Amino acid sequence: MRRSTPVRYPWSVRPRTCFLPILLLSAAAPAAAQPHMTSAAPSARPHFVTISYDWHYTQPLHFAEHPLGDLLDAEVASTQFESYEYRTRDDATLIDVVQFSRRQRGLTLTVYPIGMSTGATLALRGSIEPLPAIELAFAGPAPFPTYALTNARSLDLGAGMYVADRAPGWGLGSHAFLLGGIGRLTSDLGDGRRYFAEAGGGVSVGPLGVDLSVKFAWNRLQDPVEHRFLTVPITVRSTLTF
Repeated sequence: MRRSTPVRYPWSVRPRTCFLPILLLSAAAPAAAQPHMTSAAPSARPHFVTISYDWHYTQPLHFAEHPLGDLLDAEVASTQFESYEYRTRDDATLIDVVQFSRRQRGLTLTVYPIGMSTGATLALRGSIEPLPAIELAFAGPAPFPTYALTNARSLDLGAGMYVADRAPGWGLGSHAFLLGGIGRLTSDLGDGRRYFAEAGGGVSVGPLGVDLSVKFAWNRLQDPVEHRFLTVPITVRSTLTF
């Protein structure tokens, strides 16, 4: 029996990312107001490392063009109310998305070389992020009858800026960030690479915190033919900062 195929979606991912400007502004506003505080107000000590455990919910984007169009070397369109999810424009090949797993879990380490307390600071981030398992079946002319991307993960390295307003002690603090970087992919299909940009923000109480972010990752693999695909993981992180 064919498993559920959550790839086909009638809505755009874009409206889900509209919270990013709000997060950035809300986190930056307290930091901007900091110079108006009296000199007697206590300040948070600098923090230099954040470790997090991540929950990812991944959205596909432009799936018909990448990877389907790349794999078949043809224009591909989505379908509605059919037993298959996509077809080539000439109706010669039907494509069944057997699996696109949306939920993954990963680990992240963020380092602040000059410390993070109040205001803007540099951040360096490394993360281990699993990629969705993707299984496809083709009916009709195709270079191969099936495609399976399994056990895929990326080792990402990035850099960017944090804007923080951490509170001393166990007070409530906030932050926002914008990062970009590169990643190395490994999978049962072989190795690859990717580029990404990520933005988000969060709150903290003492060393503990919660982050919410959106990451746009452009992934490239060489096997079975050169192909690309765009993933958009929405991530919730539980963080420990010291």
